[in-house]
Amino acid sequence: MIAERCETSVPAETWRVSLDDRLIDHASGADLDGYVWGVKWHCLYPGAKLLPSSEATRRWSKALGIDFHEVRIETNTHNLTLLFSDLQVSEVQVGYAPFVAE
Repeated sequence: MIAERCETSVPAETWRVSLDDRLIDHASGADLDGYVWGVKWHCLYPGAKLLPSSEATRRWSKALGIDFHEVRIETNTHNLTLLFSDLQVSEVQVGYAPFVAE
């Protein structure tokens, strides 16, 4: 991957009322006003979209001689943009955990 960008999709007003440290955990933040950040996952909605060719994808394609692509992934709290030459997506089984922190 050549570049990535992550930006919030949460409105400023929601941020303003969601600064309490108790909102990092669902158990301690459930009864508070504000967004509970400690959800441990994000809703992938509306999801991923391949973007049209851009100046950046054309520049990298020309420099390296291989195709580059740009994708935008929208979730309920973050918008991610990735610039890459190859991307592999794998479906995993329910409950899959590549690592577990105790």
